[in-house]
Amino acid sequence: MAKKPKTKKASQTENNANDLRARKKAAVMATSKKKEGYLLPTVIAVLVVAAVAGGYMLIGNQSGTAPAAAVQAAPQTVPPATDNRVTYPVAMFADGKARHFDFKDGEHTIRYFVLKSADGVLRAAFDACDVCWPAGKGYYQEGDVMVCRNCNRRFVSTKVNEVKGGCNPAPLNRRVEGDMLVIEVDDIRSGRGYFDFKGRA
Repeated sequence: MAKKPKTKKASQTENNANDLRARKKAAVMATSKKKEGYLLPTVIAVLVVAAVAGGYMLIGNQSGTAPAAAVQAAPQTVPPATDNRVTYPVAMFADGKARHFDFKDGEHTIRYFVLKSADGVLRAAFDACDVCWPAGKGYYQEGDVMVCRNCNRRFVSTKVNEVKGGCNPAPLNRRVEGDMLVIEVDDIRSGRGYFDFKGRA
């Protein structure tokens, strides 16, 4: 049986329905594309932020608590004593940087430092004080001050050898003879109590 030909009205209704479906489909596709367009930049932004944050954390972990200026070289071993004294060339301290030394005395290692202070005077002190010595941490230099590694108190270079007691670096006798700095071995040994850590709290 032959199909009935569509009337003009039926064709128009079908065309309208097809147009409506096409518009809906286009709208859905456009929305989907728009979401995709927003999604990619958002993902990239999140990844960039995470990478930057991770970089800062890594740098922070590597840098540690102390500033670069506070890092000191390993203490030098005191040269063999001559005539019961230790000598150093005065020129060795011309740059104002504190030099730390280890003096071996039997089972004890007595530590001290020498520096040329801001007023041009060569000064020496044990790497310990009357208060914080049991911690065994000593001092580091930061600019023109020596800083206690245990309590973080700061002491200007011109007060080393001048002020004693409390958390001040314990003075170590020294003298200059010509172009040499001289420290008596007995004076070094007098500070052994600061480095006798047996039975410390």
